[in-house]
Amino acid sequence: MKAKQKSNESLQRLRRRIRAASELVMNIFFFLCGILAIGCVALISVYMILSGIPAIREIGLGEFLLGKVWASTASEPKFGILPFILTSIYGTVGATLIGVPIGLMTAVFLAKIAPRRLADKIRPAVDLLAGIPSVVYGLIGVSVLVPFIAAVFDLPKGTSLFAAILVLSVMILPSIISVSETALSAVPPEYEEASLALGATQIETIFKVSIPAAKSGIAAGVVLGIGRAIGEAMAVMMVAGNVANMPSLFGSVTFLTTAISKEMSYSSGLQRQALFSIALVLFLFIMLINVLLNILLKKNAKGGR
Repeated sequence: MKAKQKSNESLQRLRRRIRAASELVMNIFFFLCGILAIGCVALISVYMILSGIPAIREIGLGEFLLGKVWASTASEPKFGILPFILTSIYGTVGATLIGVPIGLMTAVFLAKIAPRRLADKIRPAVDLLAGIPSVVYGLIGVSVLVPFIAAVFDLPKGTSLFAAILVLSVMILPSIISVSETALSAVPPEYEEASLALGATQIETIFKVSIPAAKSGIAAGVVLGIGRAIGEAMAVMMVAGNVANMPSLFGSVTFLTTAISKEMSYSSGLQRQALFSIALVLFLFIMLINVLLNILLKKNAKGGR
C-alpha cells in the first residue's frame, strides 16, 4: 500500500511539474507573440520615418505639406501634396458620415431587433461584402456608379470625389457592422431588462443603454472602417479620376494612396523619396486617429464613473 501511495504521489508531482512547465512555455509563447506585434509596429514606424524624412528635408516641410501643385515628372518638379491631403480627408469624412450611421443601424437591427432566422441570413451577406476584393468594388463603380453620376448631375464624366465617397461608404460597412454587432451582443441583458422594467421602450433602451454600454466596441469598428477608407487605393483609383486637383465634390481628384500607387512603378530619385514621404503622412494620419479616439474613450470612461 505504501509503495502504491508513493507511486501515486510521485505521479501527481510529475503531472504538476508537466503542467507548470506547459504553462511556462505557453506564457513565454504569448509573450513572444506580443513582443513580435510590438516589434512589427516599431520596425514599420522606423522604416517609414527613415524613408520619408529625406524628401521632406530636401523639399521643405511647408512646401511639401502646403504646396498645391504636384508635378513630379516636370522639368522643374514640384511636390506639393495639399490636394492629396484634403482629398483624403474629405473622402474619409464623407464615407464616415454615410457609412457609420448605416453600419451602426444595421448592427442594431441584427443584434437587437431582427428575428434570429432573418439575422442568420443577413450576416453571411455582410461577411460576403467584406470578402469582395477592392478591385471588384472599383469595377462596379466604374461600370455602374460613374455613368450614373454623370447622367444624373449632367457631368462630362462621373469620375469624381463623390463617386469615391460612395464606393468607400459601402466598403467600410462590413467592418463597422461586424464589430458593432459583436459589441452590442456582449452587453449584459440585465442592463436592458432594468431599463425596460423602468418603463423605457425598446428603442429608448437601445439608444440610451445598449449603444452607450457598447461604445468601446462600436468605436473600434469605426476606427477599422476609417482605416480602410484612408488606406484604400485600388477602388478609389478607378473611380476618382486620378488628377492632382484641389478637391471638389464632382471633380477628378487624387487620394494619398492613389498618388503613391500610380507613380511608384516608374519613380526614381527624389520622386520616389517623395512617395515614401506621402506614405509617412498617411501613416501618421492613421496613428493620429487611433490616439485621438483612445483619448476620447478614456475621457468618456472617466466621465461615466
